[in-house]
Amino acid sequence: MTVELRSYIESTTADETVLAKAYEDASEFGLAVPDFMTGQLLTTLATSCQAQGAIAVTPAANVVGLYLLKGLASTGILTCIDPEPEHQKRAKETFRSAGFSPSRIRFLPSRPLDVMGRLANEAYQVVYGEVSPIDLRAFIDAALPLLSAGGSLVLPDVLFDGTLADETRKDRDTQAAREADEYVRSLSGVHVTRLPLGAGMTIVTKAL
Repeated sequence: MTVELRSYIESTTADETVLAKAYEDASEFGLAVPDFMTGQLLTTLATSCQAQGAIAVTPAANVVGLYLLKGLASTGILTCIDPEPEHQKRAKETFRSAGFSPSRIRFLPSRPLDVMGRLANEAYQVVYGEVSPIDLRAFIDAALPLLSAGGSLVLPDVLFDGTLADETRKDRDTQAAREADEYVRSLSGVHVTRLPLGAGMTIVTKAL
């Protein structure tokens, strides 16, 4: 994506005060956040399948959650998973400022892989997962059963700006990300889409 195109999209995106503040807060604490285009894609994914349930696994749930809540059905529930209570406290404040009822958001202050096995299978339409490359394959295995048919698992920044193709890169994170990419492309019963958003996004959609 060219710099000019990215600049045009961002400059013509509506400036929502609560969302802008969420980005500012995340930046202040050094948290990785999706860009505007990725966020809009999350809203579109949730809207297109009339999502009743979504999961945000990210320290920046205040930003990701706003995009997902905007796309969820009016009775949809967002589940935020992160082990840091301070991250979830900021997300609560953000959602309250945006006018979302607390009854529509569930917070689980736990490590994702410790708690995802206790969630209901086939009950969610969107799962967003920002996890370390080392945990990526285990996270994929934990997330896919939670998706209903047609639901999507969104994995941001997992393609390392294309350096996965560089076989001279042997560091642990790159190796793990490369293996996870090969694994996800070997799965049956899903559609895999990889997009040049962020450092490279992978979307895994469960077949109907």
